[in-house]
Amino acid sequence: MHAIEKLLAAKAGKAIVHTGEIINCKVDLAGINDLYLQTTRSFFEMGGLDSRVHDPDKVVMFFDHYAPCATIGQAENHKQFRDFCRKQNISHLMDINEGVCHQILADRGMVYPGEIVVVTDSHTTTHGAFGAFGTGVGATDLAIILLTGKLWFMVPEIFKINLIGHLPKGVYAKDIILHIIGDVGADFGVYKAVEFAGPVLQKLSISERMCLCNMSTEMGCKTSYIQPDKITMDYLERHVAGPYKIYHTDPDFHYACELTYDVSDLKPQIAAPASVDNVYDLSRYEGVPINQAYLGSCTGGRLPDIAIAASILQGKHIPASTRMIVVPASKKVLQDAIAAGYIQTLIEAGVTLTAPGCAACLGIHQGLLTAGETCISSTNRNFPGRMGHKDAQIYLASPASVASSALNGCITSPEPYLKEE
Repeated sequence: MHAIEKLLAAKAGKAIVHTGEIINCKVDLAGINDLYLQTTRSFFEMGGLDSRVHDPDKVVMFFDHYAPCATIGQAENHKQFRDFCRKQNISHLMDINEGVCHQILADRGMVYPGEIVVVTDSHTTTHGAFGAFGTGVGATDLAIILLTGKLWFMVPEIFKINLIGHLPKGVYAKDIILHIIGDVGADFGVYKAVEFAGPVLQKLSISERMCLCNMSTEMGCKTSYIQPDKITMDYLERHVAGPYKIYHTDPDFHYACELTYDVSDLKPQIAAPASVDNVYDLSRYEGVPINQAYLGSCTGGRLPDIAIAASILQGKHIPASTRMIVVPASKKVLQDAIAAGYIQTLIEAGVTLTAPGCAACLGIHQGLLTAGETCISSTNRNFPGRMGHKDAQIYLASPASVASSALNGCITSPEPYLKEE
């Protein structure tokens, strides 16, 4: 079996599972973000008004999409969630100052190998970077977990992506995953699991690995996986206090397919409007004027992302024709960025800083676009209306490309602005 299958089998209390089999698994961590108030309504509809959460210690509530609230409706939503947490003895309430759910879990060491993590957010695939089974569900499925501590899963087909070669200057995990999505298409991995492997991973930090796994959602994947190694273990040693179990894939396991990408000649990539798989070398769009550069989200708002932007913009200033918005992925990221001096550098360069959270990534507030505006973003989706008006244009690129584009007021490769390593 694959490591993913062994993990699922253990949580289902079975010795062996097979692709396509439907199993009922214990869930180690269930998360609800503030878009999904319907979860609490479904919880009571299925269990009655006197229902109690099965295990409050395994439930985390995140206020990240509406953080801070921009409408009365959002404020009412938060009020009802706070009341629910108090009545159900849920102590893990991550309020509006904490940041994006996936980054919070990583910061706090709440996700680790051998764990099933289910959140009402499609980018829960992020946690494959830690050897966990992370997946997103809707309100009703999450309500089932609240009631029972379990959820059904269909054992997914598993394919493997091998990354080989030498990572060129100016190319990051975001460029790699955009290139892959552009190659295979947005529906290639529907209800499949992807394992990332190969020597290139040894050059990718936990932050970069989280980016790879995060955007596996954009090719339809149910979950993602990276076999824990020394880089993983070093991170876990610093962040995770409790026990965990690492599963290993059997040598004779047969993948549904294996894809190999040599990154040696890869250039900075860009996903053009209005699909994540509409991917080209960034040079194709070099010089396209932008109104906004946006750095943030669970894909590109971590400390190394802010660091590279600060490096590119240090001692410079963005033009008056362009605005740049930086949204740290979490409170800890913000604190660390302040301590390192990155935030001061960015503010001096003309950047606007907003509170940790999802912000304009999902088109609710803090950085929305109007008709006819163009944005280059480190986020994960560029669908019409994703960041505001449906007639705005969104390009997706690495944090380095976002920063270099902000500096020039047009889409620009980061290569000339990067220091030699």
